[in-house]
This record gives sequence, C-alpha cells and structure tokens, in this order.
Amino acid sequence: MGKEDLIANNPLRVLGLDNTAEQATQSLGLVMARAGLGKTAILVQIAIDSMLRGNRVLHVSIDESIEKTRDRYDDILSMMVANLSDETRTDVARNRMIMTFKEHAFSRRVLEERLKDLIYQDIFKPNCLIIDGYDFDGNGREAMEELKNLMVGLGISVIWFSAVSHRNDTRVSADGVPAPCHTIDDLFEVVLVINPQENLMKLDILKCAYCEVEPGTALLLDPSTMLIKKS
Repeated sequence: MGKEDLIANNPLRVLGLDNTAEQATQSLGLVMARAGLGKTAILVQIAIDSMLRGNRVLHVSIDESIEKTRDRYDDILSMMVANLSDETRTDVARNRMIMTFKEHAFSRRVLEERLKDLIYQDIFKPNCLIIDGYDFDGNGREAMEELKNLMVGLGISVIWFSAVSHRNDTRVSADGVPAPCHTIDDLFEVVLVINPQENLMKLDILKCAYCEVEPGTALLLDPSTMLIKKS
C-alpha cells in the first residue's frame, strides 16, 4: 500500500484534520482517557497521518524515552499496513522529530527555548506539535493560553495533547469533557475521549470544530492494537 492509499483510507479523515493543515489554522486538540487506555496510540496515529500528508511533526514525550516513543511509531505503522514501502517509511521518518522531558523539567519556557533553537537554526520547523503526558492537574488556563500563544508566534498549525481522566472524578463540562480539562475545554477545537464499553473500545468525539461528523459520534477502536477502525 502506498502513501496516497494510506491517507485516503485513514478513518481519521472524518475529523477534518487535513483541512486544518491546509488552511494553516492554529488549533488545539485533546485526547483523554484513564491511565493506560491508549492515549499515546491515538496521538501517534494522528501524527502519522499528518506526516504522510507532508507535515512535520515534533513529538514531545514527557517521562518516556526516545527509544520507546520511536518504537510506538514503528509498531503502529507496521500494524496499519504490513507491506509498507521503504519510500513511505522514509517519508514518515524524515517528517518526525522526538523530544523528551522529565516531568519536573518540562515548562513552557524550556519548550520555547528548544523550539526556537530548532527553528531558527533551520534544523526542524514543525507544523504539528504532539505533547504527550502534559500535567493538566498541575497547570491551568493561563499555562494553556501561553502554549497557544507560543504556537501562534512560531507558526505551528496544531498542538495535540493527551490528558489523564480519573474514574472517581465525575466533574464534566457542558460538552461532557471530563476533569481535569472541564474548565478549559473552550480552548480546544477537538476533544476525543477513549471510552471502554464491555467488549467495545470507542473513541468519542466530544468536540470538533471542523469534523465531517457531529459531536457525539464515536469511532471504533481495535482493543488489541488501539488502531482506529474504518466505519
């Protein structure tokens, strides 16, 4: 299977992600779930789709090694298609950079310094930023607004975050976005929540400013691989 087929057949098309990239619209996306349910796998699928469409993705992994993050990409790409061409694999690798932080060392200021070094030295200028493991419990609206201002200033089209929800915390926003993001959900254009139900694993679309489907729609996930299934 070639790159064009992977792009056209990707179930993520319903989220309208290509529209955001083509229009260079700054937006924030969020993937939420309880710990260990597969948030990173969803972020990696979003990142791979963006890279296949020619965008550059910087994956910021908090408290996970470069090697483990790279393995996630390799594993998910191999599961998406078994006979992927060497050319497509090269395209994906060329359009991705991985940056890691310990949780106590991550801050908006440090991220800005690292990003500016990459961009101003013409090493790597991302269109899409993935921040996996961001501490929403310890950071509020002001910190998120600062990150959004940073992306505007550096010309980054979209930032995707992962957030951990907690089974015993029942607080939700009017759109159904769980804590700890329930008070800042207005800052996100897209909010996806992994929702396990008996033998099914769903990806609920709670918010989506440019989707081809209505909020409240759910995508099905393969529970063994966490790949998004075609409907």
